[in-house]
Amino acid sequence: MTKLITLFSLLFFCFIFGQEAINGTIELNELALIQKNGKIKIEAEKPAVFSLGNTEFQNLISKNFKVRKVITNLEKETCEIIFIVDKEGSLVEIKAFGTNESFNTEAIRAISKIKQKWIPAELNGEKIRYKFKVPLTISFK
Repeated sequence: MTKLITLFSLLFFCFIFGQEAINGTIELNELALIQKNGKIKIEAEKPAVFSLGNTEFQNLISKNFKVRKVITNLEKETCEIIFIVDKEGSLVEIKAFGTNESFNTEAIRAISKIKQKWIPAELNGEKIRYKFKVPLTISFK
């Protein structure tokens, strides 16, 4: 009987204290969480959208991009631009990741020059910040 009580107690304490906590969170407020690649992410009901449309956003990037400022010997350069659309529809925390630093700098400058507002993402009827990743490739032929 003592062994059974000890086993039961051990299982009970493992169950109670073995729960996994999410670092950096205090309260989840019943939000829908999605786990991708080992990271937990909040999925928006309505993603952020550029007010003039995706095609116009691409056109504004290409219009603002100064190719002559990029120093390269390659025929093609690529980078990934990451930015956040804040609750007011402005672009913040613009970063570019690629192998050519002058190309990254020019990509950040071209995105930063776009002053038109975005329609912010929504979750449960409230506006939220939304992260975007935009691949950018230019051919220098």
